[in-house]
Amino acid sequence: MPWSAGAEPVASGAVSTATEQPTVRAVSVRPVLAPLDPPLQTAAGEVPVAPLVLVDVTTSDGVTGSAYLFCYTELVLGALTSLVREMGEAVAGTAAAPRAVEADLRGRMRLLRPQGLVTMAISGIDMACWDALARRAELPLVRLLGGAPRPVRAYGSLRSMAPEAVHDEARQLTALGFDAYKVKVGSAGLARDREVIHALRDAVGPGCDLAVDYNQTLPVPEAMRRIHALADENLLWVEEPTRADDAAGHARIRASVSTPIQLGESWWGVDEMTASIRAGAGDHAMLDVARIGGVTGWLQAAPVAHAAGLPLSSHFWPEVSAALLAVSPGAFLLEYIDVAAGLRREPVTVVDGAVVLSEEPGSGVVWDDDAVDRHRV
Repeated sequence: MPWSAGAEPVASGAVSTATEQPTVRAVSVRPVLAPLDPPLQTAAGEVPVAPLVLVDVTTSDGVTGSAYLFCYTELVLGALTSLVREMGEAVAGTAAAPRAVEADLRGRMRLLRPQGLVTMAISGIDMACWDALARRAELPLVRLLGGAPRPVRAYGSLRSMAPEAVHDEARQLTALGFDAYKVKVGSAGLARDREVIHALRDAVGPGCDLAVDYNQTLPVPEAMRRIHALADENLLWVEEPTRADDAAGHARIRASVSTPIQLGESWWGVDEMTASIRAGAGDHAMLDVARIGGVTGWLQAAPVAHAAGLPLSSHFWPEVSAALLAVSPGAFLLEYIDVAAGLRREPVTVVDGAVVLSEEPGSGVVWDDDAVDRHRV
């Protein structure tokens, strides 16, 4: 059976005693629209619900690994679901070794120069394969990767942009003990940016680090002007002030301002990351596990950031990213924003501003099937 649309997860205890390498039995996909409260607001528009593709890879010895992909807009939910399904059919029957699966799929897509949805689909299958591998070994992902569960320092990433809503949301996040926060700006002019920053500062207090994210909305000259004007805010970083693919523009911005520039969530693989670093585009690196190439891509990218002297942070995917940061050189901060919280059996645990990794086998992605059924498209 090359693909099963309704395959149910199998308990990790059902592991064969055979010594041969298990193969991919099936890859199942389920599109869902997960609730977001509050909605995710950006200068590029609002995301009222989270369009997610749930990916489950079942191996020939009965182990299921799970992952999910967040595609921002319902417009591509069907396309991404179909793409993961087709790729799952392509690797059915092959060895369920994550690096081998990732290399197989990248090889099949080489002539397309895989980016965008193609890379996301490969990443989703890769993450699920790593989860299955950890479950088969009866280890948490962090231990499978050679690390140990430990608290991973995180920052509270706000979904709101209006000053009053920012203040209220930030006050709720303070209960988790964060000492760093990030807010999205750029929906209006510089005065509004300041108003939002001050609303956040008022909510969390003077001792916390604050960062802002422009979501690629500013032309290079305007980015320079605003970041210069915000220098007295002593920001931890300014994220993606201009187009993510404009490495030269970011390098110009970085050379003209004193506030650190954060880039990386939009890198489609290690090659784009390397090109950005060579251009001198940023001071920090932020990896998105679903864009950089899954767990396999992250493990290739993290040493590159470390060699370049760039502190490494994460984007979305708090459960998987926590395990990866725990084994990454130069790890700095985990972004705490959880778009799949309502679909997992267990929430991400935050204590004193740090994500605490579990000793349970796998990556921490275990579905609440009742919740999935309620929100399935």
